[in-house]
Amino acid sequence: MNQFTIGIEEEYQIIDVKSRDLVSHVSKILEGGGPVLGENLKREMHESMVEMKTGICQNIKEAKVELTQLRKQLIHTAHHLGLRVSGGGTHPFSHWASNTINQGDRYMKILDDMGDAARENLIFGLHVHIGIPSREEGIKIQNILRFFLPHIYALSTNSPFWIGRYTGFKSYRQEVFAKFPRTGIPSYFDSLADFDKYVNFLIEVGAIDNATKIWWDMRIHPFYPTLEFRICDMPLRIDETICLTAIIQCLVAKISLLNEQNKSFKSYRKLLINENKWRASKNGIEAHLIDFEKKQTLPFSEILAELLDFIDDTAIELGCKEEVEYAWEILKNGTGADRQLRVYNETEDLKKVVDYMIAETEFGII
Repeated sequence: MNQFTIGIEEEYQIIDVKSRDLVSHVSKILEGGGPVLGENLKREMHESMVEMKTGICQNIKEAKVELTQLRKQLIHTAHHLGLRVSGGGTHPFSHWASNTINQGDRYMKILDDMGDAARENLIFGLHVHIGIPSREEGIKIQNILRFFLPHIYALSTNSPFWIGRYTGFKSYRQEVFAKFPRTGIPSYFDSLADFDKYVNFLIEVGAIDNATKIWWDMRIHPFYPTLEFRICDMPLRIDETICLTAIIQCLVAKISLLNEQNKSFKSYRKLLINENKWRASKNGIEAHLIDFEKKQTLPFSEILAELLDFIDDTAIELGCKEEVEYAWEILKNGTGADRQLRVYNETEDLKKVVDYMIAETEFGII
């Protein structure tokens, strides 16, 4: 099953040590980390964000080793510059209007198209790429795997605060991103040709210049032979990133195997899946998600048990059962959002929350 390769992209917050606010110092990070991290680092729209990406990894163990080394180098670079980096889907109190926008042509075009919806998009995510046998197979996998996106999302929730307020959500990041077009759960496509027809139509009418402007929660990547998962908030601990990645890899491999064996798995309507996504966004692992067949809601613990049972044989074959089972630790200790809220309820100090986020990002690394 080594065709299901792994690539991980993490978006980090760049934080000032004294104020605990975001600072637009990506150039310093790139300059300081360049000799060691090189092409593993890149800019994004906001200058207070740095993206770090692995190479193509053959398995989850290899991915964890590389990601740990990269994160360690990034953390040391930030410390050397008198800065810190942190996970988290949003910063607890930084205001988007105070953060500088990247002046690159691509980002200026997005800004011109979307105005303040782009400026406000100061959010941080985890993107996971899984290799696929073919684009044709990728569409078939995507159609089925949409059902599981809220399950993955609930485990990743890590953005309860927005510009100094508790939002009432475990993941407010997705609510911010929803202002962009072509986001959310992808639609069902009858075939690869059906999908390509949709993309080519948007290009023909000038809505997009290429398929990278399709920002769904999961998408066939326009340039790489991968399925890219974009739904997750940026985690805090590296073990959380690895757990989510392992679950995603197992789901892709399991569904591909079922397709190969001509075994059916029902594909549900986007309208129904969105109901579960909303519940996951609002309440994370405390959500009751809808079982569409039983026509009832179930606590997330039961949903997770069913999910892990579904991929258990695949996790064993891929050698990532331990990493997948870490989901039970997330359920026991809380997602990043739960733990942020715990610190805030104890201290009533958002700066203390930022301190906690930094410490968790560095946990087991330095």
